[in-house]
Amino acid sequence: MGPLTGYKIVEFGSIGPTPYCAMLLADMGAQIVRIDRTEAVELGLKRNPGYEINRRNRPSIRLDVKAQEGREAALRLIASADALIEGFRPGVMERLGLGPDVCLAANPKLVYGRMTGWGQEGPLAQTVGHDINYIALAGALHYLGPKGGAPLPPLALVGDHGGGGLWLAFGMVCALLEARRSELGQVVDGAIIDGVTSLLTPMHGRFEAGGIGKARGENANDGSRPWYCAYETRDGKWISIGAIEGRFYAELLNKLGLDKEDLPKQHDAAGWPRLHSRFAEVFKQKTRDQWVALLEGTDVCFAPVLDLGELREHPHVRARGMFQEFEGVTHPAPGPRMSRTPPEIRSGPEIAGAHTESALAEWGFSATEISALKKSGVIA
Repeated sequence: MGPLTGYKIVEFGSIGPTPYCAMLLADMGAQIVRIDRTEAVELGLKRNPGYEINRRNRPSIRLDVKAQEGREAALRLIASADALIEGFRPGVMERLGLGPDVCLAANPKLVYGRMTGWGQEGPLAQTVGHDINYIALAGALHYLGPKGGAPLPPLALVGDHGGGGLWLAFGMVCALLEARRSELGQVVDGAIIDGVTSLLTPMHGRFEAGGIGKARGENANDGSRPWYCAYETRDGKWISIGAIEGRFYAELLNKLGLDKEDLPKQHDAAGWPRLHSRFAEVFKQKTRDQWVALLEGTDVCFAPVLDLGELREHPHVRARGMFQEFEGVTHPAPGPRMSRTPPEIRSGPEIAGAHTESALAEWGFSATEISALKKSGVIA
């Protein structure tokens, strides 16, 4: 019984941050039904739907909302829901006859969550894009990558999931709490560019203060400091060092056997190239596992650079139960953790339309009504 148990949400199927947002809310106990298209549409990469684990914990129905009967059925679901999530371009839901005005007229308490890259208005609102584009314009991509090299996109973490799905989920929970008090719904505009800009709030503060410049690879926390970057080991693997504070830096020198060596001071920028070179030379002398044995758990601020497979076997990850096996597929465990109302995996991802009839019945449609929708061809 997660903390959102009792809340009902209608999700309009799409890709990227929208299903991730819905997964977060469903993990917390919200009862969500996902509306997918009736036609076989390939959304995203072609792969086994059983591995689309961000579609867990909610049934799917195939409903043709372009047809009058399908639109009416969707509106009936929305009228009994606490919230709605959609991830289409601005204006699409309005053209379908399911825009905020229509839905809020049918359900004044509805929280109407909208997920886009550029937002609902502005000169780029109708422009297509992906994660890399949103984090580029928001200023995040500029600082990711080596000095003098190309910007490197960090998977889809910063835009789609951090500035997108998480950002919208936060906004929707806030709006649901407010709706409980006011008994009035509202629209939540979850634009990725807004979310990424918010994630960069501390960086903007440093930029205003002159602590962050314009060049990539020359700023704090971007790999320019020899005590805050990754180093290759003897076996071609990598480790990370984050010894920012003086006492941690002193411990790093001690563990590396460099505390007696005549080296530049930690914050002497002119000496950083020499420090980089010396640290790289020392880290190349041992394998990653040897450095783990020497440095992990110390005050050096150290961690090995692991791939997703290695991560699952790490003792700390296993001790915390950070992954769960469900129906033969390994999932990151739901979170954040709750002491009394923990989130949980209740069902795995399903193919589109796997629960059309059962989900409609659960949401109040009679067998006769479902049969009529089936006969008309608006459900599949």
